[in-house]
Amino acid sequence: MDETVMHTPPHYRMDGFEHQRLCVIPRPQVEAALDRPVTRRLMVTDAGYFPAASGHRRVRSRGANETIVILCVAGAGTVRMGADSHALSPGSCLAIPAHRPHEYQASFEDPWTIWWLHVRGTDAAELTGTLLGNGQPMVRLRSLDRVIALFDELVSLMERRLSPAQLLAASGVAWNLLTRIAADSVLPADGSPLERAMRYLEARVDGSIQVAELASIVGMSPSHLSALFRQATGGGPGAFHTSLKMARARSLLDTTNLTVAEVAAAVGYADPLYFSRHFRRVHGVNPTTYRAHHKG
Repeated sequence: MDETVMHTPPHYRMDGFEHQRLCVIPRPQVEAALDRPVTRRLMVTDAGYFPAASGHRRVRSRGANETIVILCVAGAGTVRMGADSHALSPGSCLAIPAHRPHEYQASFEDPWTIWWLHVRGTDAAELTGTLLGNGQPMVRLRSLDRVIALFDELVSLMERRLSPAQLLAASGVAWNLLTRIAADSVLPADGSPLERAMRYLEARVDGSIQVAELASIVGMSPSHLSALFRQATGGGPGAFHTSLKMARARSLLDTTNLTVAEVAAAVGYADPLYFSRHFRRVHGVNPTTYRAHHKG
């Protein structure tokens, strides 16, 4: 992690941890990549892995030129941006916007193990800001193993020959990594009321259920459950159930010879005409026209 830092006491370190992995792209190569297609949109400039990083500390009084993403997988540490302080623990992921003054350090008692990256490009702010936790700088991840695997793949790529093709591949992995973090931050945890409600609706694509009934099944108020659905999916329980029905209907239209009436019944619509109108409202075409489209 480059950039000028303020003076720190001798017992602090910026890197040099046992078994660390550290990749820094020479800045002329960064500038060249930012002039090429694709990598101009998202370019990984630095990435690494610091295990049990005792004494780790960085202070950037003027921020960094890149957006920084830190994933804590063990131990603890603190990130400060202005008056805001964020405590990182295993599963915490935090984004520091470019040019934002900040400092961070590992816990003295239980120093963190972190994966981290720096990114630049026209899409970097959107991928790491608006998408990451709906605008919040820190989120808690649920599918930690998947994100770690992507970090490992990214660093492994950057440890090889730094050709334009390798940097392009690294951009692709970073895009996958950042969107995975964004999606994981809003998906429900296994066994949570929201996850159980979603599974319940998925198992009843051919039926119907009232929000109050669904809320009672998972043990929360209808308003709270609806709010959780909107946060995770962009719509309420009814909209989520309808999306499941429409997905199943499309699959049946694509892969079977069932009539429209039979498809309607299979996804819980007793009236085929109502189903067709609903299908057209969602997809812009009726079921028969959709089925006639060439696919594949």
